[in-house]
Amino acid sequence: MGSLDTPTRGLSLKARALRWLSQREHSRHELRAKLLRAGDADATAVEALLDQLVAQGHLSDARFVESRVYARQARFGNRRIEHELRRQGVSPEPELRQQLRATELARAREVWRKKFGGLPAADAAGRARQARFLAARGFSAEVVRKVVAGGLDDELA
Repeated sequence: MGSLDTPTRGLSLKARALRWLSQREHSRHELRAKLLRAGDADATAVEALLDQLVAQGHLSDARFVESRVYARQARFGNRRIEHELRRQGVSPEPELRQQLRATELARAREVWRKKFGGLPAADAAGRARQARFLAARGFSAEVVRKVVAGGLDDELA
């Protein structure tokens, strides 16, 4: 437990949940795990509380997905974003997936431009380094290939 978790020890289960939700959006899966880790509540009490928080509008997986995607899309590719969401027990709606797919090339170019200054690599080793960087950020192989091969020249490809 980190130092941020320490002040929540004396709080009720609901107070703890609301405190975490006031700091940022959480998925139901993530909040369940945090509450169970606290150790003083059983799974049925936690599930009942989560149901209550959802009914009151305090907890929403859809809001969590939107906030996580918004925070990550400028720096990461679709694979990375979707992996993070799956780890939290949620997945984006098909419309959001389509939007991410439609903007992935432009987002990858922007990440590449910020890191490498918009200059194509002079040799194969440089291209490989750029490709590894973009792949590690979760961009698809096709998008990585387009960005590294063409730089900013093939804007409409």
